[in-house]
Amino acid sequence: MVAGAVMALICTVVAVLALLEVRDAAVEDRTKWLTTHAVEMAKKIRHSGVSPNLLSDGHNEAVQVFDPAGTPVAATPGFGAREPPITNLRPDVDSYTIARLCDLRAFPGQCKIVISYPVHKADGVWSLNMAVADVPWYVGPRLLIPLAAGWLLLVGATTAGTYRTVGKTLEPVRAISGKLAQITASDLGHRVPVPKYQGELRDLAEIANKTLDRAQSAVEQQLRFASDASHDLRSPLAAMRLQIDEALAYPRETDWPRTANALLDSMERLQDLVADLLQIARLDAGISGRHDPIDLTGLVAAELDRRPRRVTVIRHLTPGVVIKGERIGLARLLNNLLDNAERHADSTITISLTLKAGTAALEVCDDGEGIAPDQQEVIFQRFARLEASRSRDAGGTGLGLPIARQIAETHGGTLTIEDSPRGARFVLRLPGHAASPADQAHLPTEV
Repeated sequence: MVAGAVMALICTVVAVLALLEVRDAAVEDRTKWLTTHAVEMAKKIRHSGVSPNLLSDGHNEAVQVFDPAGTPVAATPGFGAREPPITNLRPDVDSYTIARLCDLRAFPGQCKIVISYPVHKADGVWSLNMAVADVPWYVGPRLLIPLAAGWLLLVGATTAGTYRTVGKTLEPVRAISGKLAQITASDLGHRVPVPKYQGELRDLAEIANKTLDRAQSAVEQQLRFASDASHDLRSPLAAMRLQIDEALAYPRETDWPRTANALLDSMERLQDLVADLLQIARLDAGISGRHDPIDLTGLVAAELDRRPRRVTVIRHLTPGVVIKGERIGLARLLNNLLDNAERHADSTITISLTLKAGTAALEVCDDGEGIAPDQQEVIFQRFARLEASRSRDAGGTGLGLPIARQIAETHGGTLTIEDSPRGARFVLRLPGHAASPADQAHLPTEV
């Protein structure tokens, strides 16, 4: 409809301009013809006098001739002596006057091109008045009919062609929207059809399919997460229930302090698991605290001093390493790495912190059995626990390393496993922060 309206407007403007141009040319031609005819008729009147044959030459013009006294001498049929003058123009005796006039007394409701031409004779100046019909606004049917037909043809062809073209163009959109309408949260296996021609719609379909792939992957991940979480939550609850049932079944034989300690261990594991699940949910939702300049060297030293370790801890910490981040999250990341290293170390953990090319690198190495190359990415998956982990610590949640990596990524850094002569070597890289004097003054002092 818009294309048809625009084409109608264009055709109307073109038609009006064409009509104006052609009408101006027709008016000019008719004016020239009337002037030429008046000159010829004046010559005849001057040399041959006025005769009926002179005034009726079949050109449908109206003619009146007046003598020097203003008395009508001759006129074409219908303009006798009692008829009003064709025009009231009063030309100069040496020139003629021509004009386009409407609603004259002799032609009420009509428009005419009139000329008043002086004819010089021996007895004075006679007056020759002539009038022909003015050119109508539409010029004539021979022009108006082709213009109207062309207008209808162009507008109709444009409207129909645009409707068909847009309809064919939007067919992929209808197909995509129809397929998207079939997709539900429980059925993400559908994919939208991809048009075979390159273009914006093909890009849209490909992006929609990639988005659906990510959505399906996220939903499947959430389902796996819920399944694994429910399994890990049931395990300590089942152990606690079994212990309580046994204690209640044999209350006299039950070692209640021992049972209470076992229940506390199960509750501690359950509490750790719930805390990890809440942390995972926060990270997935993109919730993080404010990032402030932090003395990473002091933070690492404080966390190492906070609680004793069952293995020897060797430190190589470069002083004055400052980053920008969230203190609580970074402390959680560091403790997860330390707990993992302590769980697998035989006797020693080595912690080193350096700053190179504006990047802070924290390495946590243990002297344990290490991790096979094909398992180095598996351990960063949620609830993934290797056999070595289960044998050393059955109470782990399998969420420590995934949480650590996700915290590193929220700080614009990376957490990877790199080659080591012995054991596992975790490397955390974070963007360094050039602390200003004001930042230095506000950096907390670690004890």
